[in-house]
Order: sequence, then C-alpha cells, then structure tokens
Amino acid sequence: MVRVVDMHCDTISVLSQRQRQGEKVSILENDLEVSLEKMEKGGYGLQNFAMFVHLKKTDTPFLECMQQADTFFQLLRAYPEKISIVRNWKEIDENWEKKRMSALLTAEEGGICQGEPALLRILYELGVRMMTLTWNHANELGFPNRTKEDDLCRGRYGLTEKGITFLEEMERLGMIVDISHLNDDGIDDVFYYTKKPLVASHSNCRAIAPHLRNLTDEHIKKLAERGGVAGLNYYIEFLAEGRTGQNRVSGIEDILRHLRHMKKVGGIDVIGLGSDFDGFDNPVEFQDASGMQLLAQAMEKDGFTTGEIEKVFYGNVLRVYRELLS
Repeated sequence: MVRVVDMHCDTISVLSQRQRQGEKVSILENDLEVSLEKMEKGGYGLQNFAMFVHLKKTDTPFLECMQQADTFFQLLRAYPEKISIVRNWKEIDENWEKKRMSALLTAEEGGICQGEPALLRILYELGVRMMTLTWNHANELGFPNRTKEDDLCRGRYGLTEKGITFLEEMERLGMIVDISHLNDDGIDDVFYYTKKPLVASHSNCRAIAPHLRNLTDEHIKKLAERGGVAGLNYYIEFLAEGRTGQNRVSGIEDILRHLRHMKKVGGIDVIGLGSDFDGFDNPVEFQDASGMQLLAQAMEKDGFTTGEIEKVFYGNVLRVYRELLS
C-alpha cells in the first residue's frame, strides 16, 4: 500500500457548518468523502484540512474561520491514537515513523485576514501552515482566476501592495504560499516577490482542461524550477471539458491524463495530490479517500515506476514540508 499525502480537502468546512446547524458530526465516520475510517482504508499518512470561507456569505470572515478551527480541534483531538495535529516537520516525521496519520491545518481564502497582517500571524500561531491568497472573489490581496469583479486596483490584475506585504510575511513566518485560485497575473507576482518553494494545492493542467482554475504550462515549469508541487484535483470541471449528466464523473483516466502532461512539462517532482474532496458535487470513479490505492494501481498499469508513484503520492509534498515547515 502506497501512503497518501493530500494537500487539500474541504471536510472541516462542511462539518463545521453542519455542527453550527445543530447536527452531531464526526471525523471518525461520516457520509463525506473524508473520514478517519476512509483515510485508514485508503492508506493516508497526512491530510491537509482547509478552512474555507465564502466572502460573499459572511460579514465576519475571521470569526467564520475561527469557528472552523474550533471544529477542527474538537474533532481531530478526539482520536489521538489514530491521528495527530501537526505544525512542523519534526511532528510530521514522528507520526510517519509511527504510521500514525497527521492533520495539517490550512486556509482557503486570504480575505479571512481582512488585509491585517496581525490576523495572519494569529493564524500561524493557531497552526495554519498553508494559505491561498484568494478564493473565487477579489479581496485585499489580489484577484481570483474566475473573475475581475470588485476592482480593488487599477491596471493589471496582479497582487495589491497589501498582497505583496502578506507574501513577505508568510515567507518570514514559514507559512506555505498556495497559488491555487489566484489569477495568472497574481501568480506571476508571487514568483517575482518570493524565493522559497510554492504549492498549487489543488490545481490541474490548463492545456488538458482549459479552465482558468488550472495552471498554464509556463506556471507548471516555474513551479518545478522553484522546487514546488501542484496537487492533482479530482473535480470534473478541472479534469475535462463539457461533461454533463451521467458523464459528469471524475475518472481515473482523467486524472492520469493530467498527471502525464504535468510530468511531461515539469517533471515527476512537481506532482502531488490535492483531491479537493468534499469541495465539489460530482462523483469520483474511486468514490472517496478509501479508494486511493486504485489510483496507485492505475498509475502502475500506465507505466509509472514505483518510485514515481511514491513521489506523487507523498514524496514530493513531504520534500517541500521538510524544507519549509521547520
């Protein structure tokens, strides 16, 4: 069994919302795509749990984020024998040796900080070790790759001055910069104003599926040159164009198509996993976290070596974590 490191899921956001609506929720077993039982069956070693905040649905984004963090700590600390919350490489490595799963807290939407570096530093103290600068709406830091609404700056749609300040502070703190959801101008700015490896936690190849959420070949190459990693996303809209009805299923072959292209453009060392489980509404061929070994088996049949499969499933992401999460 190949161990799994996944850079992005929305499970905690869903469970937190249900909890605030009065439901009794569990991370051990549930009807979602990620649970501890499903992760154990799928061979997981580490899961990034994202706190996702929709800026258009709240006037208090940082409070929303804190409520999700509360859910994360409540649920994950209830099963210390199965999984441990991690903040640095030493803790990840210790869990890996003990074959105990790790949970890493991340944030999906830089707008939760409302342009205040102090709130960014609080997130870091809380244990957040990765953050996207945007989601699907413009904020104080920059612009998403879906729209140019809510014009916060003039001219090109790159990072704002506040966004550049946040980049510098994230690198100083040791918080990994995640370029998923950011628009092309913004991604160019991130490469220009940073020095350390970056990640695109859940983004695919635009050359294969021409969605703006996917990475251009140029950005894949830059990510590889910087020593970063892109996590393969299982959402059908980012895997294939024009799928409707019963065909709207994320197939293993769809994922392999992006994997092969990303390897061709940036090399095997730039590829990781970023499922986006519990963040989209279409079925996946291998169903959920429990079926991840089916993808490993398909990669082997497709001609990937054992070493290449291990790099994609965990090695490349752990390399970045070892360097950045001191």
